[in-house]
Amino acid sequence: MLFADRTEAGRRLGARLRHLGGRDVVVLGLPRGGVPVAAEVADALDAPLDVCLVRKLGVPGRPELGMGAIGEDGVRVVSQEVLHHTGVGRAALDRVEAHERAELDRRAARYRREHAPVPVAGRTAVVVDDGVATGSTARAACRIARARGAARIVLAVPVAPRDVARRLGGDADELVCLATPAGFYAVGQFYGDFTQVEDEEVTACLRRAAARRHRAGGPDREVEPVAGGVRLRGRLTLPEGAAGVVAFAHGSGSSRHSPRNRYVAGGLNRAGLGTLLFDLLTEDEEHDRAKVFDIALLAGRLAGATAWLRGQPGVAGLAVGYFGASTGAAAALWAAAEPPARPAAVVSRGGRPDLAGPRLPAVTAPTLLVVGGADPLALDLNREAQSRLRCENRLEIVPGATHLFEEPGALQRVTELARDWFTDHMAPAHV
Repeated sequence: MLFADRTEAGRRLGARLRHLGGRDVVVLGLPRGGVPVAAEVADALDAPLDVCLVRKLGVPGRPELGMGAIGEDGVRVVSQEVLHHTGVGRAALDRVEAHERAELDRRAARYRREHAPVPVAGRTAVVVDDGVATGSTARAACRIARARGAARIVLAVPVAPRDVARRLGGDADELVCLATPAGFYAVGQFYGDFTQVEDEEVTACLRRAAARRHRAGGPDREVEPVAGGVRLRGRLTLPEGAAGVVAFAHGSGSSRHSPRNRYVAGGLNRAGLGTLLFDLLTEDEEHDRAKVFDIALLAGRLAGATAWLRGQPGVAGLAVGYFGASTGAAAALWAAAEPPARPAAVVSRGGRPDLAGPRLPAVTAPTLLVVGGADPLALDLNREAQSRLRCENRLEIVPGATHLFEEPGALQRVTELARDWFTDHMAPAHV
């Protein structure tokens, strides 16, 4: 026996994961047995807790042996090795999958009713289970986190077979495992108490974690900025002692869940800057292409959200900056030209500042334009827009980067440039 129970295993695992403390982390527990372990990890990292819904596909007659797994968002992993050794055919696999899909849907309805999903995009997702056996379930969970835009995935388990890295097949960026003992037959053999976890315990863990974050005020929380009488949806992150807050204006077809903006926001948070990622349009408006490209409307929403932001607890007296991407950059510059907004600094990533038109000469906030070297159209448009700016400004070109900055190291360079620009220009506000 290695662990008295899942609580002890979770505490020991949380201690091993201390190096992740202070980062933009969300802990994802695999129901049901992984959730009590994940709850202890979330406590140790002071991070939000959520579930990652996955169901093992057990071999008929040997349900403890996984031949695959399914998860949310249509994720499916099948172990051809187990199918070969057990002789399970396609028809039997399909029957097991249909049964487990129904159970997955049932649990999703129960857990999601009591606990809204925690955004994963742009964050470090720590996927936690009470152990790994075949690896199918863990791989499916990692793929779900990846599909939802996680910037980095850490699989953390108390115990696993010695060949666990091979079983994962590279689906996790980092593996943290407390023990890989010889003679591994099942996860339960390494626990003194391996009692089955019920749904009630899962929901109780989620409620306690949410209450803990609420009592602590948490560094981040879901918010509803109000702009022009319209209630929007967003996420406000305020690191302790924040030097300022950056509001993000997303481009067309994007939202507060944009993995690229989440990545940049995480870098700003680690530098001691707060961030507000919010949707400039409501869910109904997002389908209206005229509104998606209505820069005046988007700028008005950004200015309204800025006024709302300055009234939030912990924000009064802090400088506010704007980070805009694509058409969102035009909205940021348009809003920056309006006296009530008064941003301390503006950064544009692959932006369309030309769409701010005649407003550009009225911008007074120091402005950084970041463009990919392999994005010639945007480069020309940014050079033209720069010639119309009268404020302090700079054009930075990221070599080899295309419009979305998807090349290795490109988005990291954007983050570094934005971090330095904001920290250099965001002095305390005087309002």
